[in-house]
Amino acid sequence: MLVLLIVLIVVAVVAVAAAGLVVTRQRRPRIARPPAAPPQSAPGAPTRAVEEPGPDTTVEVVDEPGVTDGPVGVLEVAEPPAEIAPEDLTPPRFRDRLGRARSLFGGYMSSIGGRERIDESVWEELEEALILADVGTTVSSVMLEDLRGRVKSEGIQNARQLVEALKLELITLLQGDRELHMADEGTTVWLFVGVNGVGKTTTIGKLGLRQMAAGHKVVMAAGDTFRAAAADQLERWSERVGATVIRGTEGGDPGAVVFDAVQHAAARGSNLVLADTAGRLHTKTNLMEELKKVRRVAARPPGQVTEVLLVIDATTGQNGLVQARQFAAAAGVTGVVLTKLDGTAKGGIVVAIRSELGIPIKLVGLGEGAGDLVDFDPEEFVEALFDDD
Repeated sequence: MLVLLIVLIVVAVVAVAAAGLVVTRQRRPRIARPPAAPPQSAPGAPTRAVEEPGPDTTVEVVDEPGVTDGPVGVLEVAEPPAEIAPEDLTPPRFRDRLGRARSLFGGYMSSIGGRERIDESVWEELEEALILADVGTTVSSVMLEDLRGRVKSEGIQNARQLVEALKLELITLLQGDRELHMADEGTTVWLFVGVNGVGKTTTIGKLGLRQMAAGHKVVMAAGDTFRAAAADQLERWSERVGATVIRGTEGGDPGAVVFDAVQHAAARGSNLVLADTAGRLHTKTNLMEELKKVRRVAARPPGQVTEVLLVIDATTGQNGLVQARQFAAAAGVTGVVLTKLDGTAKGGIVVAIRSELGIPIKLVGLGEGAGDLVDFDPEEFVEALFDDD
């Protein structure tokens, strides 16, 4: 009986303690969390401006009606320090980098220039040199016809004078508006188009370095959302040059990424957006129609598309001319960037593009270094091709 009484007392004590604990928890005051303050927008900032992110911050994007018909996912903003100094931008000389092209074309010109008189064999050899240099049969025929007329009208008597006349013909042909234009107001957008593998992303990185050294604030838009490696590569370039990069989810809408980049640039006071685009789509969407859409979206205020730069691998020769025709018709190309001109390129593709399409060559790649993307100089280019000394 005594044991039973002790057990009942213990149970009662435990029950009372438990009841007290419950009451204590119920009466514990709740800590009220203050409501989150709405994001503050700077005067004139776009409606999609986000709060100040730090390096490698991921910011959720709320899509706007009419901007995209596909998912964007997240907007990743990275603003790392630069790893490349402006002094790395010392441009190389054309003559130092066009040795392979000069060995072919310059050799022909030296042989022709040594002739005493201009006979039919000179014209045949000149035509062969132009075609082998990737000028193309059509452009070569037109140029030779013009030269024949000059021989008669100007009294050109020997082959060396003929070669000098050809040089002047080429320099004149390659002239044009080679300036990269900035918008008078709003945010300047330069779109980069071209097939995969030609060097679009690398071109954006190198040009971004140049523009930042010139005092511009640059935002890079990873608009090639169909190739994850392109966005990763652009992000690495942004780290090297100290620019901001905007990227979306893999397979997301490229137009929305470019739109976000423009809005971000406007909100931060950046005046230049360099936008990458796809060179091939992994969907049923037509590439050229997609590029038209990207351009339309990029031009929405405050964006101002002042350049659409077609990037072509110079080593592809006449295939590059085919690409130029397709992209020029669809995207409104304003200028051409020729990459890998220092490689196995024959150089004549420069003449073919300018002659057949009337599109100026604005930049050329003369190497793999950060400073090897240079302004195209017709006179220096032609002299480098002809000088076989």
